[in-house]
Amino acid sequence: MNFEIYETLMIACFVLFLGHFIVGKVNFFQKYNIPEPVVGGFLVALISWGLYSFAGKELTFNEGIQQSMMYIFFSSIGLNADFSKLLKGGKALIIFLVVAAIFICFQNTLGVLLAKLLGLDLRFGLIAGSITLTGGHGTAGAWADQFALSGNPLPGAKEIGMACATFGLIFGGTIGGPLAYRLLKKNNYKELTPEEIAEQSETHDTNEEKNTKSKVNYHTLLTTVAMLAVCLTVGHWLYDWNSQFSFKLPTFVWCLFVGVIIRNTLTHGFKQKVNNESIDILGNIGLSIFLACALMSLKLWLVIDLALPILLILLIQVIMMLFFAANITYRMMGKDYDAIVLSAGHCGFGLGATATAVANIQAVTNRFGPSYKAFLIIPMVGAFFIDILNALILNIFITLF
Repeated sequence: MNFEIYETLMIACFVLFLGHFIVGKVNFFQKYNIPEPVVGGFLVALISWGLYSFAGKELTFNEGIQQSMMYIFFSSIGLNADFSKLLKGGKALIIFLVVAAIFICFQNTLGVLLAKLLGLDLRFGLIAGSITLTGGHGTAGAWADQFALSGNPLPGAKEIGMACATFGLIFGGTIGGPLAYRLLKKNNYKELTPEEIAEQSETHDTNEEKNTKSKVNYHTLLTTVAMLAVCLTVGHWLYDWNSQFSFKLPTFVWCLFVGVIIRNTLTHGFKQKVNNESIDILGNIGLSIFLACALMSLKLWLVIDLALPILLILLIQVIMMLFFAANITYRMMGKDYDAIVLSAGHCGFGLGATATAVANIQAVTNRFGPSYKAFLIIPMVGAFFIDILNALILNIFITLF
């Protein structure tokens, strides 16, 4: 049963509404920040599996809308990457970026080694590494498409990728809090009363931009659409040019880089204000439709034989994340209260997503007091810097084999 582009878009929108409804009703999905497109999309994928198993019918959705939305999402990440914020974060942000980069290398090395030991295609090691765990569902879908288009297609890449990313969200939101509490007790930090936390919070203002948001209107949205169109067009041109070399970057990475150049040229070269809220709105719409299309297109029957080996890799990745955050992130960030909160946050986006990381640090600071450094660094790194780092490091690993 084939669905054309407009039918696919319509079904994807219904999937998003379905996911929104289910997440609103189920506390588990809310607690672990499982995205609405993932919930709705997996449900459709299960229905598709049932139709395939019992009726021999396979649902096939148009991939054009999925690809376009993926490029829009990654372009929005680039357009949000204002490098003046890197300077604002100071030395601590630079150190945390180095820590995150080291962990991505560890994550991929471990994944590839385990894949080799288990007799899997080495690319599955990367999928069960930083592609899904640091990158999340969006990066999982992007690299799965890249592997599918390669000269040696990887069957089941998208299905395994989405499952790994969901696994990471759950465990990223599970281990951060307990790790932080263990470090806090070890260092004799006392839990504060709500009054003490409120008193500390009043002495600082961490949200400098809360009154400086520009309004979203026709002009800001049109400007953002124009910038996204340039990102997609130039990104494809650069990909075509890059195809002649042995070191190739995927199209979505080029779109991201074009977005970075546009943003920083406008902001720092021409002193033009860029409306972040418009970028966020269109980028989130792109991500949601992309994920809905990717999830509802899953062919779950293709990955049954891979389930146990991949699960083993993921469980070992969780153990490494705990060890790394407790012994490396904590130490390199200064072995103080902020370092403990940052370690909890690193568990969040090292296995899940920025939202999971923020939830982790909120859970800690709601009981032990505010950490302004953590609330500055985690969203900044998780929002865009980590995707740029991850893309560069993954391309190095890909070229190695």
